[in-house]
Amino acid sequence: MEIDEAREVRTTCPYCGVGCGVLAKVAADGQVTVRGDPDHPANFGRLCSKGSALAETIDLDGRLLHPEIHGRRTDWDEALDLVASTFSRTVAEHGPDAVAFYVSGQLLTEDYYLANKLMKGFVGSANIDTNSRLCMASSVAGHRRAFGSDTVPGTYDDLELAELIVLVGSNLAWCHPVLYQRIAAAREKRPEMKIVLVDPRRTMTADIADMHLAIAPDGDDALFTGLLAWLGRHNALDRAYITAHTTGFGQALFAASALDLAGVAAATGLGEDELVRFYSLFAATAKTVTVYSQGVNQSSSGTDKVNAIINCHLATGRIGKPGAGPFSVTGQPNAMGGREVGGMANMLAAHMEIENPVHRDRVRRFWNASAVAEKPGLKAVEMFQAVADGRIKALWIMATNPVDSMPDADAVETAIKSCPFVVVSDVLARTDTVRHAHVRLPAAAWGEKDGTVTNSERRISRQRSFLTAPGEARPDWWIIAEVARRMGFGEAFAHETPAEIFGEHAALSGFENDGARDFDIGFYAGVDAESYASLEPFQWPAPRPGGGATGRQPVRFFADGNFYTPDGKARFIAIRATTETRTSPDFPLILNTGRIRDHWHTMTRTGKSPRLSQHIAEPFVEIHPVDARQHGIGDADIVCISSPRGDVLVRALITPRQRQGSVFAPMHWTDQFAAKGRLDALTTPLTDPVSGQPALKHVAARIERFAAKAFGFAVMREKPGLVDTSYWAIAKCRGGWRVELAFADDTTDWTAFAGSLFDAPLAEMLAYHDGDAGQHRIAAFDGNQLSGALFIAPGPVAVSRGWAAQQLEEIHASQRERFRIVAGRAGAERPDAGATVCSCFNVGVNQIVAAVAAGCTTVEAIGNALKAGTNCGSCRSEIRAIIEANRVQAAE
Repeated sequence: MEIDEAREVRTTCPYCGVGCGVLAKVAADGQVTVRGDPDHPANFGRLCSKGSALAETIDLDGRLLHPEIHGRRTDWDEALDLVASTFSRTVAEHGPDAVAFYVSGQLLTEDYYLANKLMKGFVGSANIDTNSRLCMASSVAGHRRAFGSDTVPGTYDDLELAELIVLVGSNLAWCHPVLYQRIAAAREKRPEMKIVLVDPRRTMTADIADMHLAIAPDGDDALFTGLLAWLGRHNALDRAYITAHTTGFGQALFAASALDLAGVAAATGLGEDELVRFYSLFAATAKTVTVYSQGVNQSSSGTDKVNAIINCHLATGRIGKPGAGPFSVTGQPNAMGGREVGGMANMLAAHMEIENPVHRDRVRRFWNASAVAEKPGLKAVEMFQAVADGRIKALWIMATNPVDSMPDADAVETAIKSCPFVVVSDVLARTDTVRHAHVRLPAAAWGEKDGTVTNSERRISRQRSFLTAPGEARPDWWIIAEVARRMGFGEAFAHETPAEIFGEHAALSGFENDGARDFDIGFYAGVDAESYASLEPFQWPAPRPGGGATGRQPVRFFADGNFYTPDGKARFIAIRATTETRTSPDFPLILNTGRIRDHWHTMTRTGKSPRLSQHIAEPFVEIHPVDARQHGIGDADIVCISSPRGDVLVRALITPRQRQGSVFAPMHWTDQFAAKGRLDALTTPLTDPVSGQPALKHVAARIERFAAKAFGFAVMREKPGLVDTSYWAIAKCRGGWRVELAFADDTTDWTAFAGSLFDAPLAEMLAYHDGDAGQHRIAAFDGNQLSGALFIAPGPVAVSRGWAAQQLEEIHASQRERFRIVAGRAGAERPDAGATVCSCFNVGVNQIVAAVAAGCTTVEAIGNALKAGTNCGSCRSEIRAIIEANRVQAAE
């Protein structure tokens, strides 16, 4: 792409809910680079490893560029006419509840707004739900029960003002790294700040924790009901606040007192002395922020956990004050924006309630809609169950990949395959979900679309385009509006720009509000194109002048003690902690699922970046050493994890950071990247009864060693096609691809296998075979370039992955250099960097070890020497561990 001159565009990162500002620079030759926006109040220039690598993810490889019907390329008119007519016919023949939209926190607010408007206001059903149901629905439900509204009261500033931060089920260091760095920086300025981590695993976040409570799975409600009872017994309550601003305290305290300290210890798996230390610290520290994330939300009792946390803050009056409050951090870039527009099945737009007839009438009049849904729709898990049993006959999936991310994923895939009509709007032509679509609609990607997103502290920021949408790709809002027009709703969907949609969304938020509802950005009603283009990040509420914010503080909610309940008082929720045994002799372990540092969701974006696959390039499972010994599993073995719903094959990572009796595995790998790595094929459709959020952190499972007869590792210039092995996992690397392999037998013709893997029939092959030792190494050369190299061993292959991948970019003119590849080791003049530790600056473990030997004995010294740990900081814990390990070795 040729442009006249370089330009830099302010936009927002498309990953987690931190909502970091990004400066995307497009050079005159079309090359894109990104850096953190130093003026954005969420990140002040910081970016995590994923954000730093955004420019590596915007290529056109694998893009869906044209509409398709049954795999046949078509034009927009034919595709949109088919979608509109089929949805209209389905509604006419079977009723509005026979259709459904499944949408995503990857959508922009303007996209979300129109999708919700079409479904709830004009189709007349509330069957629109979002993958945000999987990450923060329990927070929404807990907020609404306690506050009368889905209001996040705190701000990121509170993290830096707090004297105690309690992190519950939140691996900030890997999942929200910029917030982690803000806390770490505040801690350096105020060493007296205390941090407590509540997590079954000793994650990298524990590196800055003064106390790590390795809680039993789903023990959080017992921990915090126990805390409430402790506060009551030790006269650590703010009784004036309780009396003036809350109701229900007596019932909540009575329910919490059902467990004594010994009972809480039994339910949490913690020692009584640990509990006393934590409870005493909480009781003594006025400025306390409790940050919670998926470890709380993704539970069959997630809503109760949220309210158990909120109860403790209400009981101490620690809410609405600088440096104090419960704080839900969201997993997706626009999970909050989806909540604001009513993108969940049980909400109306602008934080109004679908069950409330006054709210329904208000929305109907504002939209001039004749068919506003009168009851909540089907939540995500229920929705796909309805697809499976035939109640839903037409389904539109937007910007998400439920075949991989939904619980009981095999059943979800079966349901989608059986649905009479499936539409998928996506960026990629091949995902595990797109492959089942009858109609495929090419959507614009990050960098190509304009709109807004809302982060975890209620800050609305602009995503701006800096690239031209390729092929026939179109923004999601445009696709939705075109379908709505073809369904006969043209007057209500006459929007021509995202600015018009945002202005309408803002106007609805302020319509007949006068301070009665928390979400109000009426100040921006009717925003013009120029103002929208230059819109600066802002926090809501932002009511119109004279709009009546009823004195509430505009940034930090509930400072005046008034809430959005009918009497203005917060509600204590009585929580009785319960424990549930899901394990059995057949499935004796608890599987915990989650994310890793450098990958995102189902890797449709991060899988494009060579840098982001260097740290962890294949699916894995963390196992405590005791559990590994009991199951005969060694480090780097291939492990079969199974549950009553299915099984996967992953690499073993044996670590004492993992709680005994539990295993952890990430959810990112799909059929596009691994032979059998779709983790959510194992998870259960069990949901929280209030929020409908699935319990993805507590799944009964078993592990067993996969009896591989041979292991392999390969690098190649071209992406491999079908890999015919029991286990494979592919990842992008600089210059090509890398593949991990395991085989159920060792009778393969390895030279022939290498030839098929490399797809280089004219290449010159160089091979070494030792059949007795089970060692085979084959390299293929096209001229002076390496086409591919394959290493086979009877155990996990020990060759350096980074060094082998680097050979794809080298010139191999001499026979000596070629034999080094077959030998699997670098020459002395080219030291091997080792496994990647810092993805931001591509620093390997061997480089860090060498720096330690040269006298760099602190993380800061390593940063000064190698830059490692100086960008997002997510690797600082690993760097510190390497330093300590090498100090021990030196002492010995």
